[in-house]
Amino acid sequence: MKTQESAENYLETILVLSQAGNSVRSIDIVNELNYSKPSVSVAMKNLRSSGHVRMDADGYISLTESGQKIAETMYERHILISSWLVSLGVDKAVAVNDACKMEHVMSEQSFEAIKRHIKSSESTS
Repeated sequence: MKTQESAENYLETILVLSQAGNSVRSIDIVNELNYSKPSVSVAMKNLRSSGHVRMDADGYISLTESGQKIAETMYERHILISSWLVSLGVDKAVAVNDACKMEHVMSEQSFEAIKRHIKSSESTS
């Protein structure tokens, strides 16, 4: 399933916030991403409409199966690419920023090739 970069960022943020053991509300996303409340509200409405998130009566947000899959894919890409760039000598802040851009535009084929390369490099070290 193809989603927009902004939707992927929101889903990834919900995943990361929930992994910290906290219940996630829109205000948490506002604070994490430094976006406006209205922007996050519109995004959550769109993500609910597309079936990627649920929101309960108290405003707590959870990922659906499809939202979870997208979020995990983006998060895996983000972690692997940023770590790899740091290992190549890129400043951590630059690597994280670049990985955030790259994770959304890279094909599955290219990502899997990079992942194989990194794993084979680690096993020969």
